Amino acid sequence: MSNKDDIVIVSGVRTPFSKFGGALKEVHSTDLGVIVIKESLKRAGLQGEDIDEVYYGMCDQAEAALYDNVNARQAILRAGLPNTLVSLTLDRACCSSLCAVQLGRRAILLSEADACMAVGAENMSNTPLLINGHRWGVGMKPLLIQDYLNPITYREYTPLGSDAGEIAIEHGISREEQDAWALSSHQKWAAADKAGRFNDELVSVELPSKKGAPVMFSKDELPRPDTTIEALAKLKTIYGSPTVTAGNAPGLDAGATAVIIMRRAKAQKLGIKPLATILAMASGAGEPRRMAELPATVIGKALNRASLTIDDMKIIEINEAFAAVTLISTKMLAGGDETRWREMLKKTNPNGGAIAIGHPVGASGGRILMTMMYELKRRGGGCGVAGICGGLAQGDAVVIRVD
Repeated sequence: MSNKDDIVIVSGVRTPFSKFGGALKEVHSTDLGVIVIKESLKRAGLQGEDIDEVYYGMCDQAEAALYDNVNARQAILRAGLPNTLVSLTLDRACCSSLCAVQLGRRAILLSEADACMAVGAENMSNTPLLINGHRWGVGMKPLLIQDYLNPITYREYTPLGSDAGEIAIEHGISREEQDAWALSSHQKWAAADKAGRFNDELVSVELPSKKGAPVMFSKDELPRPDTTIEALAKLKTIYGSPTVTAGNAPGLDAGATAVIIMRRAKAQKLGIKPLATILAMASGAGEPRRMAELPATVIGKALNRASLTIDDMKIIEINEAFAAVTLISTKMLAGGDETRWREMLKKTNPNGGAIAIGHPVGASGGRILMTMMYELKRRGGGCGVAGICGGLAQGDAVVIRVD
């Protein structure tokens, strides 16, 4: 049942996602943020003055420093939004852009805002190498150059891929099952791309060309639908993981997302037809090495708040931080019941996930939300839930309804 105080989504767009060292390698994530900010307003028929607050998720603060930080502020000003507009750059690792939706929703629920924009942007190809300590001199010692991305881990903790693989084994999920899920991600993306299912969410990026007219980057670059289970099986494990490989993990990617939310009453006043209603959201955290379990934890929490169950969901989206994450969390949501789990997987990430589409970490939460929303619309409506984990075991989830 709809009411005027519902929080609704009125726009959701993203750039195509680029692979590591790919088409977007030299584009700063803030430039990608500007693109989705402008396009999200355009598609909803809004002006910058119609937005009260902007929350901007970004995980790679090393890249942020190339633009002197406060990237949310820089992005909205360069997009031509009012200089009086309040913004916040936030980092909850991979959860950042879904956390941005949640913070905007809270502001609206508190009647401190009527309309908010949640942006996520990341370009991991543009991450600088770090030289630390030279400011005070290093004497006879050589300068130490640190690669922020190799390995992806946190000081005093084991690499994320190692943790995910070990937790998968605890849940009885094999390397072969993870490879099979990775293959299915690419195949589902290919079917969705062929059917034009991403058209509603994509906005092209114009790239300069050395010769002639600019090139339009308009399609996800990472997917490999021609891969095979045999090829995946030959890959070596990484980060000391028992099961995780480069094939059943996402890349280090680039892209941006933007979602606009507002009260239903404001949407009606502006003559905008809502795309979806946000029924509930939730955040959570746990033991750092058990990050792969967090989507299940926060999805359960959000469903409880919405007074719904996982069986009420027509679609489930769980970010493929690794294939292990999606398989572990769905198995938990199925209560460990093998038959129920297999059925649940059939409605999980129906258009592929981050292993195929890409995982520009600050943008991924917004991406799984809008991909789910547009797929529910194509299916005639219904409810869906999306969950995502972030570094050191944090998580965010959202339950929506499309009428």
